[in-house]
Parts: sequence; C-alpha cells; structure tokens
Amino acid sequence: MTTPYPVRLAGEELWLLPEKGIYWPAQQALLIADVHFGKAAAYRSLGQPVPQGTTGQNIAALDALLTALPCRQLLFLGDFLHGPGSHALATVQALAKWRARHCNMPMTLIRGNHDKRAGDPPASLNIRVVNEPLLLGPFALQHEPDPHPGRHVLAGHVHPVYRLSGRGRQSLRLACFKLGVDVSLLPAFGAFTGGYPVENDESCRIFVIGDDEIWPVS
Repeated sequence: MTTPYPVRLAGEELWLLPEKGIYWPAQQALLIADVHFGKAAAYRSLGQPVPQGTTGQNIAALDALLTALPCRQLLFLGDFLHGPGSHALATVQALAKWRARHCNMPMTLIRGNHDKRAGDPPASLNIRVVNEPLLLGPFALQHEPDPHPGRHVLAGHVHPVYRLSGRGRQSLRLACFKLGVDVSLLPAFGAFTGGYPVENDESCRIFVIGDDEIWPVS
C-alpha cells in the first residue's frame, strides 16, 4: 500500500488512499466506490473489444489494502457490479475465491444505480446489501451525491477527475477526491471506469492521484 493522506472531515480523521479509497481509522473501515466488477465482461458479451483482466486488477488492489490496513469492515458505496453481464461465470468464480480469502471480513454494499440493474451480488458472497443512506457516525454513506440533512455525505457515482494544465497544451486528467462542505466524492475504484471532470472552487478541496501519491490542488 502507498502512503495515505490524512484529512479532517465532519470532525473525523479520514485517510485518502492513492489506491482510490478512503480508510476511516476510528471505525477501522475501508470505503470503496464504483468497482464495477464485470464491466469488461459485460462489454465483451456485446461484442465490444475491451481489455481483459480488470476483475483481477480490482481484486489484487483490494487484497493489498485489506492486507495493509487494520480493517474491521469493508463498505462499498455502490456499483459493485456493472450490469447483468457481470454475472459471467469467470467473474463470479473470481469473486468467490476473493471472498473466501476474507471470509471473516464483514462487507456491506450500499446499492447504486448499476446494482439495481445488475442485481445484488450472489448470496454466496455474504455481502450485506442495503439501500442508501447508510448512517455511520457523522456520515451518510451513499452512492448518489445528494445532500442529507444533518450528515456529511460520502458518495461515489460521479467518478470525479480533475484536469491539471501545464505549459502550452500539456495537461493531465487525474482521478481525484472532491471534499465539499456537505457532500464529498470518492474516485471510481474500478480499473475500467470513465471519469467526469469536476471543478475546483472555494467550497471544496480537490486531491488528485498521481504517481501513487495524493496531491492537494491549491
């Protein structure tokens, strides 16, 4: 695991992880958004030429985090599966082997829009599935970035990216965390996901991910 970047949010210390997740030390919780397991398989089933091995990449990244961090729970902020085609045998078997390696780890999925289309993960994975919001401490854990009265929202769905501009026409489009006053966004964890550009202003803090580090945008 690479070096986390501690921040304060809603009175809590959270670690922003270059691996595109958040670790919450007080709860010993790992928060992940938008894995989209089986997305590549779903596209291939439609005859689209897309990369292979993305499920393995996602699983390897999760394994590394769960090994490096003292986790008591793993929370998915929506879009665990991409679509109906994500139930392909190879994807389900890979997930079953991964779950067996962490059989004692409580896991919860907060349903996202893709989960509603794909259906819940197989019951054999022993992942608790709930509708949003999941209230925990000062946070409302959601997929959709909708404000919640009285709680700070941690959400996914947007797949935020930020464009850093250099000299001339040089620029970098990097996955980022966007921490707002009432709603904060996690980057998409999945290896095969797109991104939506977000802007920086006085109402938020942007932290981009580059070279396996977290970089605050001033």
